[in-house]
Amino acid sequence: MSSEGVKEDCLGWAARDPSGLLSPHKFSRRTVGSNDVSIRITHCGVCYTDVAWTRNEHGDSKYPLWHEIVGIVKEVGSSVRRFKVGDHVGLGTYVNSCRECEYCNDGQENNCEKGSVFTFDGIDADGTVTKGGYSGYIVVHERYCFRIPENYSLALAAPLLCAGITVYTPMMRHKMNQPGKSLGVIGLGGPGHMAVKFGKAFRLKVTVFSTSISKEEEALNLLGADHFVVSSDQEQMKAMAKSLNFIINTASGVHPFDPYMSLLKTGGILALVGFPSEVKFSPGSLNIGMKTVSGSITGGTKDIQEMLDFCAAQQVYPKIELIPIDYANEALERLIKRDVKYWFVIDIENSLK
Repeated sequence: MSSEGVKEDCLGWAARDPSGLLSPHKFSRRTVGSNDVSIRITHCGVCYTDVAWTRNEHGDSKYPLWHEIVGIVKEVGSSVRRFKVGDHVGLGTYVNSCRECEYCNDGQENNCEKGSVFTFDGIDADGTVTKGGYSGYIVVHERYCFRIPENYSLALAAPLLCAGITVYTPMMRHKMNQPGKSLGVIGLGGPGHMAVKFGKAFRLKVTVFSTSISKEEEALNLLGADHFVVSSDQEQMKAMAKSLNFIINTASGVHPFDPYMSLLKTGGILALVGFPSEVKFSPGSLNIGMKTVSGSITGGTKDIQEMLDFCAAQQVYPKIELIPIDYANEALERLIKRDVKYWFVIDIENSLK
């Protein structure tokens, strides 16, 4: 289905070159197919992925481009059964997959054997480049939309579809929801603060690890962690030896893994969701004590809907800074400096003009 000749009726902000500078951009969305949902976007999260792709850090960005989306259904295709006009819905980091492989059939579309189609910088069903959520509306197959409970703020739901699901998926896969168990969280950015919140909702004993003593106050008093450890303090680290059942590692800077592996109990699990340029640890850190290191990125449709329902039921809310669309460039610069607590969310419906 070609988009040629379709009216450019969607307004957004987009980057057009590796400078990463965002500015207003008009374009067309594909027409609504029989299984599609058209969503009027109310809010869109901002994460470091937006920095990386707008500035072509991986060398393959397809311009123009811009990312987790929530809004209200404004139109549905003739075969759509799960949603109706007016429903509150969300859209995560992918908008399509093969729908045929064993992973898609198991609700793990993020692990699709043929590769899931990203919400931006991917190739959509009509052959056009996907353009993300810094815009007025989006059209997507209903399979990749998620119902947001009516009692949950749309602005607060946006970070769940990226930072939230990034940590929720490995926590559920590795059964990090057992009350009384101990969880370590490395890094206190967007995903890290959600790991703390989920840990407390699961009634775990949560310890935050950071190189910055300045984060102790927020970790303990704002987010409710039980303990705080300055990871560069060898004495503090030694005192935690063999004390943790689980560790969620959200750090993307290069850092040693052996000191953290020594904190795990026998059979302990470290789940890596950050992207350091290299990962190094000695075989003994893994083999002695039957420890596990696991990687994870985002989650399947089954996990995402489960997470949204859990957050609404348990009143798990991310900490956000709500911004207008014309502040997006400043927000990306602040992300680079790690100057946000803990997630920027663009107020699309009140600022995109």
